[in-house]
Amino acid sequence: MEVLYKEDGVLISQRKFTIDLLKEFECARYSSLTSPLDPSTKLKVDESPLLIDPCNYRKLVGKLNFLINTRLDISYSVQHLSQYMQSPRESHLKAAYHVLRYLKGDPSLGIFFSNSKDYGIRAFCDSDWAACPETRKSISGYIVLLGNNPISWKSKKQSTISLSSTEAEYRAARQVVGELVWVVTLLEELTVPMNLPILVFCDSQAALQIARNPVFHECTKHIEVDCHFVRNKQQEGLISLHHVTQRAACGHFH
Repeated sequence: MEVLYKEDGVLISQRKFTIDLLKEFECARYSSLTSPLDPSTKLKVDESPLLIDPCNYRKLVGKLNFLINTRLDISYSVQHLSQYMQSPRESHLKAAYHVLRYLKGDPSLGIFFSNSKDYGIRAFCDSDWAACPETRKSISGYIVLLGNNPISWKSKKQSTISLSSTEAEYRAARQVVGELVWVVTLLEELTVPMNLPILVFCDSQAALQIARNPVFHECTKHIEVDCHFVRNKQQEGLISLHHVTQRAACGHFH
């Protein structure tokens, strides 16, 4: 980890680790790219020949997983690549090198923590419904901000199949609310002042309606545990659920 002190905060990066990674996998001859993963590419289990030596792929993905500690912008891509560790193929390795070429664009990128006294906590969550072509499981993603500083983030395949995009969104909300319970407990132990409820933003109006509706219908019975957990935390005053459009969320982070 490298820490760069500035007047308004600190920048934490893994610049040396990234540069060493690019050298190790001989990326000097490749041009840089502007996205961590080709949005038109959907990796599959058996779409190309198996790698003769899978150790190289596993080593690369393992190091990319470590890099996520300061590069949240590659979280989705790396979790996608991690699905194929058991039997990696040539297309998977090509996608992994795509991530490396993206990192080459600016190896010094990291996380900036401002010295602002804004201790307000916000969270954003989303899901990619039935994203896995083999299992049709969805991908959950969330980020938690302390002021404007990212303190927790994750992109992960859901453990069960969601029957609708609304269900996938609600499971994503369940994951971020569970993380917020832990974050609040930690900040309380550190005596950090907090304002409750924590604002949680989601782009699914249907998921918000389920959280606010005290009556469980037959169509939502299979996610009743998730519903109870999120709703209870809302009733306790820990969180407050709000709708946000995808465009507004993207505009916030840019």
